[in-house]
Amino acid sequence: MADVKKVEKKKYSRMDFTSDQSVRWCPGCGDYAILAQTQKVFPELGIDRENIVFISGIGCSSRFPYYMNTYGFHTIHGRAAAIASGVKIANPELSVWVVTGDGDGLSIGGNHTIHLLRRNININVMLFNNRIYGLTKGQYSPTSEVGKITKSTPFGSLDRPFNPLTLAMGAQATFVARSVDRDTKHMQAMIERSHKHKGTSFLEIYQNCLIFNDGAFASMTNKESKADNVLRLEHGQPMLFGKENKKGIKFNDNIPEIIEIGNKYSIDDVLIHNEQDYVIASMLANFTYLDIFPDPVGVLYAIDVPSYDEHVVQQIDEAIGHHGTGSIKELLNSGNTWIVE
Repeated sequence: MADVKKVEKKKYSRMDFTSDQSVRWCPGCGDYAILAQTQKVFPELGIDRENIVFISGIGCSSRFPYYMNTYGFHTIHGRAAAIASGVKIANPELSVWVVTGDGDGLSIGGNHTIHLLRRNININVMLFNNRIYGLTKGQYSPTSEVGKITKSTPFGSLDRPFNPLTLAMGAQATFVARSVDRDTKHMQAMIERSHKHKGTSFLEIYQNCLIFNDGAFASMTNKESKADNVLRLEHGQPMLFGKENKKGIKFNDNIPEIIEIGNKYSIDDVLIHNEQDYVIASMLANFTYLDIFPDPVGVLYAIDVPSYDEHVVQQIDEAIGHHGTGSIKELLNSGNTWIVE
């Protein structure tokens, strides 16, 4: 028997995923942190660079493919999800990542985002949410809060904002998570979880735009206030927050309420997070924009469902097994034909 040489998996470093392009975001932009954590995580994922594709639409976030030393497309406004779907279906072995923003992915591209999530194609979506249009210089976006004063809403926005997490849950997404640009270790963990999920992963990342919407998430990042305003989710763990974790979330007749751990309540009264519970995940998603509850970060929902691309491959294999590989020429000349004289 001939000797079989063992091929060692190539080891990458962060620099291997750093392109030679100058990064062109405003100094201090939260996009820098997201890029840095992505470049740190990818060497550990065990994927060759030539099997990775980053696809973006239009917006500040959409410069991302230039800065990753992988394959990539900088496509057209709102259509990254559609193009990524074609890439994944054509070559299911690729690791496909969509980088989009609250404008690109939820406004002109909202319909594509919905149907990508519904189909559950094995694609990873990273949605940067700064609640403003940054590239076009400070108009309100689909996620801007009611009353937001911007260049396009000088008297305050009248629109009720889209909540990316509830949108994803409503579209039957199989993986829904959130992180914050300042929490770098947490973001790394969420990127890794997104990669491991089989199906469409949806990761919303709160991202500060210091030029047009500075401090939008200050309550979640400032040392003095973040403990009371961030609910860090861990599967199988009680939903605790606040200084020294003295506050918790409790169900009261299926209605969530905040309790204080002490004389009246103990940790046993606190709701346990379950990533596979749609009701709990939907409740948590709706905490956003409600000042009385902390904003959840972490994995809200994760279930294992066969992906769309798996079904496509199976369907093609079954068709070939039943009918053979076929012929393009025969296909083009099959069916009804007409001769025009």
